[in-house]
Amino acid sequence: MHLNVGRSMAGGLVGTMAMTGMMYTVAPMMGLNMDIAQMLGSMMGGSWAAGMAMHFVNGTVIFPLVYAYVLYRWLPGGPLVKGAAWGVVLWLLAQTVVMPMMGAGFFSMAMGGMMAVMGSLIGHLLYGVLLGGITGGPDRASVRP
Repeated sequence: MHLNVGRSMAGGLVGTMAMTGMMYTVAPMMGLNMDIAQMLGSMMGGSWAAGMAMHFVNGTVIFPLVYAYVLYRWLPGGPLVKGAAWGVVLWLLAQTVVMPMMGAGFFSMAMGGMMAVMGSLIGHLLYGVLLGGITGGPDRASVRP
């Protein structure tokens, strides 16, 4: 059983674009500065562009490939639920590993606390649902009777 990798990466791209759009439009309306490119860039010599490139490579290539090749068969439910579950896993990793590494604290406590955590959860769920929905299920040709 194999997923269509092209669709998976397309889903990752659409999900990353939607999540990034929310980060730069919705988060400021909530009084939050959730500039992931600036935060990732600060770990890479201060380059906002390098941070944004890293964000898009993760969301468009790395995370969809892990989803398609490793996790899809193990996650529960249909494609949307599987994608949402992967989004929650990514959110947990972001909040417990990545955010503390970037100085935002465990579960974003130094960056806006509960409001930032919930905004991040919504963004990661959106990413996951779009990834799962666009990726869909296995190609018929790859499913053997």
